[in-house]
Amino acid sequence: MNRYDKEDIKRIVKEQDVKFIRLQFTDILGTLKNVAITADQLDKALDNKCMFDGSSIEGFVRIEESDMYLRPDLSTFAIFPWRPQNGKVARLICDVYNPDGTPFEGDPRYVLRRALKKAHDMGYDAFNVGPECEFFLFLTDGEGKPTTKTHDSGGYFDLGPVDLGENARREMCLVLEEMGFEIEASHHEVAPGQHEIDFKYADALHTADNIMTFKLVVKTIAQRSGLHATFMPKPIFGINGSGMHTNVSLFKNGTNSFYDERDPRQLSQEAYWFIGGVMKNMRSITAITNPLVNSYKRLVPGYEAPVYIAWSTRNRSPLIRIPEARGASTRIELRCPDPACNPYLAIAAILSAGLDGIKNKIQPPPSADKNIFAMTEEQRTQEGIASLPANLKEAIDEMAKSEFVREVLGDHIFKKYIEAKINEWNDYATKVNSWELERYLSKY
Repeated sequence: MNRYDKEDIKRIVKEQDVKFIRLQFTDILGTLKNVAITADQLDKALDNKCMFDGSSIEGFVRIEESDMYLRPDLSTFAIFPWRPQNGKVARLICDVYNPDGTPFEGDPRYVLRRALKKAHDMGYDAFNVGPECEFFLFLTDGEGKPTTKTHDSGGYFDLGPVDLGENARREMCLVLEEMGFEIEASHHEVAPGQHEIDFKYADALHTADNIMTFKLVVKTIAQRSGLHATFMPKPIFGINGSGMHTNVSLFKNGTNSFYDERDPRQLSQEAYWFIGGVMKNMRSITAITNPLVNSYKRLVPGYEAPVYIAWSTRNRSPLIRIPEARGASTRIELRCPDPACNPYLAIAAILSAGLDGIKNKIQPPPSADKNIFAMTEEQRTQEGIASLPANLKEAIDEMAKSEFVREVLGDHIFKKYIEAKINEWNDYATKVNSWELERYLSKY
């Protein structure tokens, strides 16, 4: 993370001939927004005096209380490498504040800050998060609109010439590195046209910021390459969807709180309680980690996506996996989130669920070390293995009755998010789609 002060940023803007600065923030649905200012207005922005109309943003405020202020996080200053070298464009990620100087409770970044404070109050000094973001690259049509035609027929870890997205993916990695990312790996994923770029874990807030920047870079470079990048979880029937496996670890006094060499699995009691908390609250937070109607097309058996609420240190069929690394690298991998989620809300929900487990000493059930996909429904019932919600409506119903989620999100986002998702479900449920026409039109 950069350690800039105001004078550093003003000096860089002048030396690098930066002409525009984008003040970025995120709405409750995870859409990146920005107010662009010229370099002449930088002093005003750095003094937290830039105002915008919050009534125009999804889930923010009513029109009669629309004035909101953007407070830049100076550590997030970065220059966009793909913009012109003369008259460059930079960005600052901002927190949203009310006119009276208090944090706006509808700001997703504030929700994550609040969850991190709770962890700090419990004695934890760091919550590290490492996401694995998958995406598809599709061809565009003659008008530049996205299609669902893949530009390659590659598979897992394939190389060019089969992987025609290799050049675009390489440029994405180079641009991300210029913006301060440490890229650990990039490769073709299982499905044709599907890719993954992994960047190094960081503290939770920095990681959420990085996910938003990552998606912007991927989409921008794909467009420059004549392709369309999508983080839609399941854009094509019959092949794997895109997930965002999320690796998390808690630290106290610089030591990984999930590691205990005395345990047969080398996991601490806090790790078990964290797992128990996530499992207990998972159905109520699924609408946050998997926020779209389309998300649940990915969460079906047969395509490697987790469906069943269980954990294991061995196989990849449960919801929660414990990777082999131990010591300082001990971590818990939650496999259900998808890259369409709002990362601030999703990470806040995961952390809060785990802390709930630690606070209330929630012991998880025994690990599920068999292939859960191969078990019958009766066997899963006997083992006490529950399923994730089957669709967005079921997920929203679970969320709506959860006081835990209401506390995590705060009343404002809790109500606005549910309202937006009910509208999304109702819109979907009343549409007539191609499957219905193919199945029923000629028969009835």
